[in-house]
Amino acid sequence: MTEPGGIDTAVEISAADRSDEVNLDVDRWSVIAAETLAEEGVTRGELGLTFVGVDEMSELNSTHMGKDGPTDVLAFPLDGLDLAGLAPGNVPVALGDVVICVSVARSQAAEHCGTVEAELALLVIHGVLHVLGHDHYLDEERVEMQGREQIHMQRYGFRHPEFTS
Repeated sequence: MTEPGGIDTAVEISAADRSDEVNLDVDRWSVIAAETLAEEGVTRGELGLTFVGVDEMSELNSTHMGKDGPTDVLAFPLDGLDLAGLAPGNVPVALGDVVICVSVARSQAAEHCGTVEAELALLVIHGVLHVLGHDHYLDEERVEMQGREQIHMQRYGFRHPEFTS
């Protein structure tokens, strides 16, 4: 199957907009998710991409992270998935889910990525990388993950907030 944007892949993105935003182009963000997966070597599987409001994100953040209030993005990789040991053709069907709070993205965009579009792109990419096993708790992991994010952001003409150019 060929996804919008010309990437030939068997990756399916199940996108939903449950936010209060007007004119959120979920197809655009689905393409970025699919292309990020493809560029990371994933050629098969399904990813959920959901945009939610503040209340739903606050509940998810409390339930799954033990933190109060909303956050910008949460990723839920398939439990026990070790992509590092799998060839692209052996990727399981269910990769995981990425949930993004558009209101939080909108409120932090100016000081973080500069625009709402760039912020949403970063959050989609960031969430996908988490689903694939990347993390940023240790400095070495953070540098690696931000480097991957930078590469993906540049494909769309956006700058990563941690890099100047």
